[in-house]
Amino acid sequence: APAGDLPTAATPRSGARPRRSDFDALIALSEDAIDNAAIDARERQEAAIGVAAARADYLPGDLVDRLMNGESPVKIWREHRKMTARKLADASGVSASYLCEIEAGKKPGSVSALHAIANSLNVPMETLIQPSD
Repeated sequence: APAGDLPTAATPRSGARPRRSDFDALIALSEDAIDNAAIDARERQEAAIGVAAARADYLPGDLVDRLMNGESPVKIWREHRKMTARKLADASGVSASYLCEIEAGKKPGSVSALHAIANSLNVPMETLIQPSD
């Protein structure tokens, strides 16, 4: 490069490492591209199946707050799906008393019970597992 030209990302300085600012700019551009691709994919899905269907698995803010405060994910998703405890117990084949104990946090729920409940609620099983402290 001529003596007066400043090196850029397109014309790296001979024998020198890239500048941190150039690296940070490339990372920011990459993250923006990933974010934009995710937004585009979501918009395509909403256009294909409708906004309501695409957002059926979104929890409203009040339910997210309850979840963040440690309330049972099983109970929150059951309420979000507008199911009674009896209806969920019947649909999943889990006894109503066992479901009540899971929702109250008295029992963690067996893998088979959580799998059946998750299928009845149409959510991934890991959605129903509370993080341990």
